[in-house]
Amino acid sequence: MSERLQPGDVAPAFTLPDADGNEVSLSDHKGRKVIVYFYPAALTPGCTKQACDFTDNLEVLASAGYDVIGVSPDKPEKLAKFREKESLKVTLVADPDKQVLEAYGAFGEKKLYGKTVVGVIRSTVVVDEEGKVERALYNVKATGHVAKILKDLGI
Repeated sequence: MSERLQPGDVAPAFTLPDADGNEVSLSDHKGRKVIVYFYPAALTPGCTKQACDFTDNLEVLASAGYDVIGVSPDKPEKLAKFREKESLKVTLVADPDKQVLEAYGAFGEKKLYGKTVVGVIRSTVVVDEEGKVERALYNVKATGHVAKILKDLGI
């Protein structure tokens, strides 16, 4: 089981391919705040709602100094389909071997329809300009989550 991150922890570095196969690294965003969110699967209802909410609020977040990166175990090809189908503007990256998901504590046991299963834990980690964890939210709801983040961050 992976450890959950706490405020003040150094955010684990990562470099993952985006929907076009280009490498995206957390270090590329040094000097800006980054919202890294982890979701189970592209093209599913909850994950679509969440990605669309982030896309709808991307300008507001960007003007407040935040970049957004969505991480899932999907392959880049599926992310590209997801982006095209839903007109997503957020950066989506692929973590098929789940190393980054595990490093961020976003993979492990969770409850799904009353059963305990192992999978992606819908999570959001806010990383500050120095690469430290500002907030770490686990088992978040897909609906209304972006509005809650905006409120929590005072945006």
